[in-house]
Amino acid sequence: MRVALLQLTASDDPAETLPRTLALIDAAAAGGAVFALTPEVTNCVSASRARQMEVLATEAEDATLAALREAAARQGIHLLIGSLALKQDAADSDGRFLNRSFLIRPDGGIAARYDKIHMFDVDVTETETYRESAGFRPGGRAVVAEVAGTPLGMTICYDIRFPALYRALAQAGARILTVPAAFSPVTGAAHWESLLRARAIENGAFVLAPAQCGTHPATEGRARKTHGHSLAVGPWGEVLADAGTEPGVTFVDLDLGAVAEARRRVPSLAHDRAFEAPA
Repeated sequence: MRVALLQLTASDDPAETLPRTLALIDAAAAGGAVFALTPEVTNCVSASRARQMEVLATEAEDATLAALREAAARQGIHLLIGSLALKQDAADSDGRFLNRSFLIRPDGGIAARYDKIHMFDVDVTETETYRESAGFRPGGRAVVAEVAGTPLGMTICYDIRFPALYRALAQAGARILTVPAAFSPVTGAAHWESLLRARAIENGAFVLAPAQCGTHPATEGRARKTHGHSLAVGPWGEVLADAGTEPGVTFVDLDLGAVAEARRRVPSLAHDRAFEAPA
């Protein structure tokens, strides 16, 4: 399976970012990819809740989602929209946004949705703090879907620090784990590659992690910076591709038989044992 990791520097203007995303999808298809993946918050990177309220839409009204579905259908490829920042439907809104990943079929239909479960509420440095739960409603359901008959587990960014989620996805059949991200440069430099390789090794699965990169233009509030380095990791823990720090398309060919071989060599998915937690 030839896949393409799309690395972006999205702004806080979805209309400005969309043409660049569509160009990368076309380049991915032209390069022979049957599955393309975009990063977290593909439509809008913003630290301003006021700006998000101004430019975001509900799923039904989101122009980026509609255009990316059309692009997948036009190119006849599977597309993981790493995530979109969306408004909730009025009927069930708690005033926060959604961070939602979409798996799109080659006919443009939505095969699966996943809402980010773990919220990034951290103080990275004295000047770099995040309270994602203040602006986004967390999801509560893990999701396994299929790409060309291959089970795929959907996650987003900060989820990578919670191994139990990936264990559950792998034990439910996932052979590919997706981790679209907008990782902080500080934690990215320290932890990004190590965490992705660990999740691949623990579960004998491919890990595909398309990322945001660079400094993101901001109309309001501070400009965010992200780590880049979209990675593809094999089920034995080897880095198959690293996109570096610039926007673009990175191709990798997956030998899906490597999953069965890794799990045969170290069959740990079948070795879990119940235990009593410490007092």
